[in-house]
Amino acid sequence: MILDILTPEAQIFHGEVEFVSMPGLAGQFQVLKGHAAIISALKQGELRFKTNMDLSDQESLIKDQKSPQVYIYNLKGGVAEMLGDKVVVLAE
Repeated sequence: MILDILTPEAQIFHGEVEFVSMPGLAGQFQVLKGHAAIISALKQGELRFKTNMDLSDQESLIKDQKSPQVYIYNLKGGVAEMLGDKVVVLAE
């Protein structure tokens, strides 16, 4: 599935991912390819995703030390939408 992480200032990430884990208002949740359509408000916390892309040059993404293909983006809040096999995160 495709993940887009957007802020008012920049596009943080665009690419193919295996999963996305996000901090929803009611707790952490994860979406995989084929997940039902969803819109969710996000609270402050870690957005995690797994990709085969090399993102070592991305300053705003942190590589998970335990899982080498998992990256972390620290959210202040935002909104996530999954429709089809595309996840769009509008982050603060």
